[in-house]
Amino acid sequence: MKQLTKKRIVLFLLFIFPLICFLILSTGTNNFTRLPIITKNILDISTIDTTNTFKENVTIVCFVGNDVKKTKGGFFNLNEKVYKNFIEYKKFQIVAIFPEGKEIEVEKLQKEISAFTDMVKWNFISGSEENITNLYNSFNTNDSLDNLYSSKVFLVDKNGELRGRIADQDSKNGKLFGYNMQSVSVLNAKLKDDVKVLYYEYYAAFKDKNKNKADRKEVGL
Repeated sequence: MKQLTKKRIVLFLLFIFPLICFLILSTGTNNFTRLPIITKNILDISTIDTTNTFKENVTIVCFVGNDVKKTKGGFFNLNEKVYKNFIEYKKFQIVAIFPEGKEIEVEKLQKEISAFTDMVKWNFISGSEENITNLYNSFNTNDSLDNLYSSKVFLVDKNGELRGRIADQDSKNGKLFGYNMQSVSVLNAKLKDDVKVLYYEYYAAFKDKNKNKADRKEVGL
């Protein structure tokens, strides 16, 4: 009898409980925490390269800096821990901004990363020191660029607004502007999760929009 009870408990934990959680989440309307907007109306990447834009994309923004060789480790972390998880997601991209004149070093970095992944959603863009600084400053972070480099990467939504956290235990005043790509744990536990939250936010909005259309059709509106 005890063995039968244990089996029932195991079955409940393995199958029934996860199903209940899924049904609650799937039937609720916006029953989740939205990823906070940290800075509105940042400059678009089109101010540096007119063939690229943040709009209608989920973008991770990197600032490569002048010393490409010294800082490349973080880009390998970002590729392995984040990029490979979202390469199949629609409208996902990584934009890596580097100073004009560093094309040879950046080309080498691209080649090294491409040995481990498909670079289709990596976009390396060159810009002047002024344009790179202006773009970064529009994020209104509590840090500044170091030799046009930042160890942090930034998450920009489809409306060109900076997303992050407002109650982060590891950040000053709780506000997380960017994610340290030198830290595998930060990329795993924070950035990867926040990208998923942002995509679910769009999914939920799309689902609600379609539901409202269906409801209006039923009542003849």
